[in-house]
Amino acid sequence: MVAPGSALFCGGSFGYLFILNSSFLPILEFGRYSIYRFGYNCAGLFDSIEASASDMNTSSSSHLSRGAFAVKKSYSIENGYPAHRRSLVDDARFESALNRVQKHSLLQEARSFSKDGELSDNELLLYQAVTQDDNSKEAKVTSLLLTLAGGLTSLSRILKTFENSSGLVLHVETRQALSNRESLAASDSIAVNGELKQPSFELLIKVYIEAEPLLSLLKALKQGASTTAVKLLPPEKSHSYNERDFSWFPRHVSELDKCNHLMTKYEPDLDMDHPGFSDSVYRERRKAIASIAFTYKHGDIIPRVQYRPEEVATWAAVFKELEKLVPTHACLQYRAVWEILKRECGYCADKIPQLQDVSDFMQRRTGFTLRPAAGLLTSRDFLASLAFRVFQCTQYVRHHSSPHHSPEPDVIHELLGHAPLLADPQFAQFSHDLGLASLGASDEEIELFATMYWFTVEFGLCRENNGQDLRAWGAGLLSSYGELSHALSDAPQHKEFEPSVTAVHPYQDQDYQDVYFVADTIADAQAKFRRWATCTLTRPFQVRYEPHSRTVEVLNTHRALTRAASALLSDLVNITAALEKLQD
Repeated sequence: MVAPGSALFCGGSFGYLFILNSSFLPILEFGRYSIYRFGYNCAGLFDSIEASASDMNTSSSSHLSRGAFAVKKSYSIENGYPAHRRSLVDDARFESALNRVQKHSLLQEARSFSKDGELSDNELLLYQAVTQDDNSKEAKVTSLLLTLAGGLTSLSRILKTFENSSGLVLHVETRQALSNRESLAASDSIAVNGELKQPSFELLIKVYIEAEPLLSLLKALKQGASTTAVKLLPPEKSHSYNERDFSWFPRHVSELDKCNHLMTKYEPDLDMDHPGFSDSVYRERRKAIASIAFTYKHGDIIPRVQYRPEEVATWAAVFKELEKLVPTHACLQYRAVWEILKRECGYCADKIPQLQDVSDFMQRRTGFTLRPAAGLLTSRDFLASLAFRVFQCTQYVRHHSSPHHSPEPDVIHELLGHAPLLADPQFAQFSHDLGLASLGASDEEIELFATMYWFTVEFGLCRENNGQDLRAWGAGLLSSYGELSHALSDAPQHKEFEPSVTAVHPYQDQDYQDVYFVADTIADAQAKFRRWATCTLTRPFQVRYEPHSRTVEVLNTHRALTRAASALLSDLVNITAALEKLQD
């Protein structure tokens, strides 16, 4: 039940309910709030819940029960496409909306400590990033950049202000202000009308200070006459803060342990349209298999699942139908790996391959590995995993009553759709490029990448035989024989793959796609994507993946660029030597 006095926020096409001490199942939690998702078809629910919050005695228990159930319904069903596939694109849009609401909440909370309005929104958010974590009451190292009003003569007064704040000053550094340096460079003089001009200085101070004294210090500095500007700098080790507004992203593959946020808790018992809704045995089975993902850590061996006869029968039904279409509908890369999977990983209709076996196979061929996932992750977390050549993979099987359709990704979709192409070097590199481009991207850019992923990795087509034949390279097609046949027919539109168009193209989830994008080859799609990403990304840095240590390096220093250039030079030397030997 919704407690009286709970705050209700609505935004855009989505509804969000912030509830204190609620018994409902939250989609996302932060701070003191829990966030719940309403879909397009639940507009009337706001009035009923708001009414129940203001007048609990006048609402019937059955009405409240229906309201509570609607809140808990799955994300897919709420958005008006019952019993169909989960969408990474809508999850990206949902995540962006949640981040905007979260930012609003953070600002509201920070403003409660700054009632006089001395701090800007950006400063308030930086204050939250510096101070908000599991030990927010403990002192932390914080950096401030000050512009001095009276030259270095005001330095002693500023240091006194820091001393009064109960903070411990760790580092003090002065430099001439940028505007002053430019002026001197132009005139080579600091004299104005025969008199000496007092240079303007900037002061960098690192202080060890608690959260509340930090806020008082910021106010004192901004109100004082010794400074003309006060800037709170982001945390130096921002990657240790799990805060989306400050572009945290994993730097080592082990940090993917933190990238397991489910966009929604999609379970059969929360969705009346799910094939397994009324099957309590299936629901318990799903929970048991999903628990593997919740306990898995980097470096663990993926536990093996002993699949039941009805689960193997569901796999077999899809496998047999798909195998008939692979020779004529799948792209060349898929066909080649398909035969190897049957030989080396035991792909057949009689048993479901184990994730660890397929992961070992993929790693030998392309460096990609599988990691168990409990469901569809947030688009940011999912794409970040691709940057480390890790594919987040479900292990449960769709309900046996619906073998040729699943409303969310399952092991059949993963192993028949994604795994074969992730074992192909060209396709693996395309997925890897998508992942690297997503690191540090804005919410809006993540939406573009999610849409790109949808129309390529999930539902992409390519040409073969000098452009005469269409073939599928999207996992959503290659794990669904019905849509595979539809995609290559004359029924839908086939458009040329152009990233700038594809990334903003509207899509639909209620039925087979109306439009499919066609690339000349996977290599052509990769080249176009790289050019588009270079022009589109707004992040102020580039990243590089180091496969030996499985780390991502940010190329924003001379040292990092030197290391990258050295590795490239070594490769070029080997390539040059190989070319010379071929010419001999």
